[in-house]
Amino acid sequence: MVKQTAGRDSLGEFAPMFASLNDDVLFGKVWSDETLDLKTRSIITVVSLMSKGIVDSSLKYHIMNAKKNGVTKEEFAAIVTHVAFYAGWPNAWAVFNLGKEVYENE
Repeated sequence: MVKQTAGRDSLGEFAPMFASLNDDVLFGKVWSDETLDLKTRSIITVVSLMSKGIVDSSLKYHIMNAKKNGVTKEEFAAIVTHVAFYAGWPNAWAVFNLGKEVYENE
């Protein structure tokens, strides 16, 4: 089971319902559903955020998570290159810049 506390850590007092849904439902139930493995979920999440143009610290977190879940630097580069044609070239540049930070020691 995926254990997440980021919602409560960041928003627990300000938005307790949202924090609970983030930690208990999204990460506790959805991410822990064994229908898809964590590597596949990580790839889907990175692609979804890239497609929406969300290239902030949340995407960097999910790139780090993808690496932790087995996405290699070569796979990451191939995924972002492929998605660039569908989600936009500028988005790919931004994602590659974040990915370089995450995979810099490889």
